[in-house]
Amino acid sequence: MEKGKMLQTMRRHGVTLAVFGALMTGMTAMVNLLTKPTIAHQALLQQKSLFDQVIPSTVYNNDMQNECYNVTDESLGTATPHRLYLARMDGKPVAAAIETTAPDGYSGAIQLLVAADFHGKVYGSRVLEHHETPGLGDKIEIRITDWIKSFANQVINGPDDPRWAVKKDGGMYDQFTGATITPRAVVRSVKRTALFIETVPSQLSNLTPCGARDE
Repeated sequence: MEKGKMLQTMRRHGVTLAVFGALMTGMTAMVNLLTKPTIAHQALLQQKSLFDQVIPSTVYNNDMQNECYNVTDESLGTATPHRLYLARMDGKPVAAAIETTAPDGYSGAIQLLVAADFHGKVYGSRVLEHHETPGLGDKIEIRITDWIKSFANQVINGPDDPRWAVKKDGGMYDQFTGATITPRAVVRSVKRTALFIETVPSQLSNLTPCGARDE
């Protein structure tokens, strides 16, 4: 009898746990379903804020967030596709913002957003992600210093423009005390990306929209 009661008790507890687990799973799914639109909306707002930091709103009048394309080029730092957002003024393409990569940071790859027109003018750049040393390489972050703003409205005169380097290498950009590798990597990446953006008009008809699948 005791053994039978024990088995019954164990079964009841098992059923209770199963029901509780099912309820919790259902509640979690419901919360995710309800909050997903809010999270997506906040992500779009943050992205729009980032665009406003790297490209003047007076330059374009289209919805850049809805003009996203995948581009692949070694000048963007990796062989994986990078997202390009096209800026238009009254329907005419005038500039682009690209999520690009500086692969040669001190502590690994540095992810950037770079915006430029099609004539070598850089509108701005921001760091999206990095793993650089706190107190040294992390000075590329806008929340720590204004260094990243030094690219705004600078023009690149071709791939051999000597000004596009840190001062230690004869260029016009400051390096950080005790940390030259990080700013050097960012300068190179912004330069390469802006030069790539110059080629975008000739590639417009071949760009693949974000989310599109190859047939």
